Amino acid sequence: MASLATIFGSGAMTNSIREIEDNEVIFIIGSNTKESHPVIANMMLKARAKGAKIIVADPRKISMCKFSYLWLRQKPGTDRALLNCMAHVILEEGLYDQAFIDEFTTDFDEWNKSLEEFTPEAGEKLTGVPKEDIIKAAITYASSRKAAIYYTMGITQHTHGTANVNAIANIALLTGNIGRRSTGINPLRGQNNVQGACDAGCLPNVFPGYQRIRIPKIHKKFENAWAAALSPNPGLTAPEITEKAAEGIIKAVYVMGENPVLGDPNMGHTIKGFKNLDFLLVQDIFLTETARLADVVLPAVCFAEKDGTFTNTERRVQRVRKALLPPGEAKEDSWIIAELSRRMGYEMNYSSSEEIFDELGSLWPALEGITYAKIQQRGIQWPCPTKNHPGTEYLYKSGFPRGKAAFTPVPFDRDTVKEDKEYPFVLSTGRNLFHYHYGSMTRRVKAIESHAGKAYLEMHPDDAAKLKITSDASVKISSRNGSVIVPVRVTERVRQGEVFMPMHYAEAAVNILTDEKALDYSKTPGYKITQVRVEALIGEEK
Repeated sequence: MASLATIFGSGAMTNSIREIEDNEVIFIIGSNTKESHPVIANMMLKARAKGAKIIVADPRKISMCKFSYLWLRQKPGTDRALLNCMAHVILEEGLYDQAFIDEFTTDFDEWNKSLEEFTPEAGEKLTGVPKEDIIKAAITYASSRKAAIYYTMGITQHTHGTANVNAIANIALLTGNIGRRSTGINPLRGQNNVQGACDAGCLPNVFPGYQRIRIPKIHKKFENAWAAALSPNPGLTAPEITEKAAEGIIKAVYVMGENPVLGDPNMGHTIKGFKNLDFLLVQDIFLTETARLADVVLPAVCFAEKDGTFTNTERRVQRVRKALLPPGEAKEDSWIIAELSRRMGYEMNYSSSEEIFDELGSLWPALEGITYAKIQQRGIQWPCPTKNHPGTEYLYKSGFPRGKAAFTPVPFDRDTVKEDKEYPFVLSTGRNLFHYHYGSMTRRVKAIESHAGKAYLEMHPDDAAKLKITSDASVKISSRNGSVIVPVRVTERVRQGEVFMPMHYAEAAVNILTDEKALDYSKTPGYKITQVRVEALIGEEK
């Protein structure tokens, strides 16, 4: 038996975007939905207009709080404690779905015992959320048969991110709010085709379709399909690659469509690792901060200059069609990869993106029934196993693909955020409405830059007063990894002792401050919790 987080390894929404409008309860945790996913947020507001109750769990006063029925303002890093306490309440109130638990889950009793200490009273002390609100949130969620959970990197970008996801899965299993329309566990993807990239095998431990490298039968299937000997060992995560580069173990890196100098934690460490390489190859549409370090830059084309597919957060495979001719010597990513492969001795004989997609479908049953012809007008959601299958709007209608899902005990480390007199503030990072990711594209748009072209640090008025800092004054923010200078926005969106910086601005790169250490199964660094110090600038520093 496996946890639901393991059973469902793709990271896509279990349900569909259009189902949101019929939700009765929308539980948003670790997601600034209104700014990061405004289209989905608008669907949530349509549901609210029809009577849905929105519960927001976030340390920061994000835009969706204004529309919420209940705002749970937990301390940073206490998400799993909050979720455990909600599960405790659901059990005490008898609001769990015993029939669903018996038929579709396992390890319930062991997990139930693990919740004994997570009373609402304990939850108030651990999370800072009033016990009455914990009880109210739990009862509201569990009382509905159309309750859905939505989360993003505020849940996953922690050193304990896997535990957070397991805690979410536990309360969905407990209430049976999965496997039906307008329910589910719905991670919202942060980029337009990150789902498609993961589906195609751009993860270190799986082949396309989340088929694990270490399973001999799977390994042999792909060796036969590609007529090549393949490594039986999983690869490295991005932070691990940087670490091995810094150690001199990895000698060459090929970066495609990413900007790890800005995007990876501990920017100084990333630059050190890349400068230690014998060879760095970058393939991109712009000369990014990473591309400036490269030995060779290969000019790629943008989305409007190529043919292919995107797969979005709800698993919908959609056609992308060339609308413009690419500039200069820019080439499609697939052409560049195939040409590099040919020159290195392995022929990739594909005549079109469609041929590549058809091969993917032949190796992964979930895509086998999707063809370019079928998605000419409208995309289709996988799984779509046969040519006459309409696609799957929501997952797990008939149960889980690997048997029963296991409840997973999720311990809580009370030292997640330790008091640090030298670095007394907790920094969280995220997005704002106007910019996209690390700004490689949006920061080249004059209209956007004129409105949102300035980096900032959000700080509570009481903290600002104590440090004698006023709005728009520049401050020095430091962690054990480095320092940046950034203007302050004095605001009650953050609590005392907590600060927030958007991730988009190279001139105040937040990942100078964050740490590359990763502890849990997913090997994800803790972008969302960094201990920092904030100082007013004096004299020549200004």
